[in-house]
Amino acid sequence: MKSYDVVIVGAGLAGLYAARALSAAGVDFIVIEARDRIGGRILAVDGSGKPTDDGFDLGPSWYWPEMQPAMAELVSEVGLQSFPQNSEGDVVFERMSRETPQRYRPTMQEQQSMRISGGTGAGVSAIARELPSDRVLLGTRVTAMELVDVGVRIAVQRGDASEKVKEAGYVIAALPPRLLEAAVSFTPSQESATSRRWRDTPTWMAPHAKFFAIYDQPFWRASGLSGTAQSMVGPMVEIHDATTASGKAALFGFLGVAAEQRAAAGEDALKTACLAQLERLFGPQARNVTATLLKDWAADPLTATAHDLVASSHPVVQDDAWVTGTWQGRLSLAGSETSDSEPGYLSGAVTAARRAVANYLSR
Repeated sequence: MKSYDVVIVGAGLAGLYAARALSAAGVDFIVIEARDRIGGRILAVDGSGKPTDDGFDLGPSWYWPEMQPAMAELVSEVGLQSFPQNSEGDVVFERMSRETPQRYRPTMQEQQSMRISGGTGAGVSAIARELPSDRVLLGTRVTAMELVDVGVRIAVQRGDASEKVKEAGYVIAALPPRLLEAAVSFTPSQESATSRRWRDTPTWMAPHAKFFAIYDQPFWRASGLSGTAQSMVGPMVEIHDATTASGKAALFGFLGVAAEQRAAAGEDALKTACLAQLERLFGPQARNVTATLLKDWAADPLTATAHDLVASSHPVVQDDAWVTGTWQGRLSLAGSETSDSEPGYLSGAVTAARRAVANYLSR
């Protein structure tokens, strides 16, 4: 049985940031990730859907440096480049199916949305390169945690192999509280109010789906359009220019169709409807795609639970402790939803990870 000072559960932005901070402090740690890749809800892919460090963000895309200094600091620390979300040109608004979509000149934005060159996935790759390769264990699920005299005994499952056990003096759970409550059993059990709070906290991105249409060139810009559109007709309710810093042209939209309806309709029907909508909004050139992508996060069992099938509000700051009772000295939560600043955003993941590491080091 291998023992570590700290076991980090989850190799998303929060988990990797925590690992980076612990590594700098000389702490013996390991990151355990259920997926066969790093990033969690951060996933940048090419037109075929394969992960890449120069792709389209199927998960989060933006950060706002002035409002979210923690993310701006990280971008600078790991040597990433960023660029502004394209906002030059008119916005299209589709109010009713029987009305022609209308163009509007947008007002000046107070805060410019920024994107990471190469996609947000380039950010987690940059952090991972600073970590020893043997300290990130992929394709391994944490199924149970038990308090013991020396700390926490952690049961893990790797593929079809028999369950194995690891020990740690401390655990940082860098995943959404709702997913932690659903996927991991605790001995002794978490206090009922704590479990209920984890379960009731919405998981950012979990109810949502994103559609991408990829093109040879950003044709909408030549027509004086920004690529931004809003629709009350659907299936997409909000659309943006997703062209990469390297010039790969694309539009993406958030689907306004509920998760259960998406599952019933099927991917092909949803893609067809999305392309028809883009044609209404941006003209016949919108049909000339080189590829399409659809990522339904509600259908991802390593992101969503049954509670995420119904869209809910964005996570909000909660002042109460995320861990109570006998587990307080051995466990910290670091998912973005638990942050006391910008919860549910990239910056929230960084802030929550900093807090979790500080909790451990203060011991």
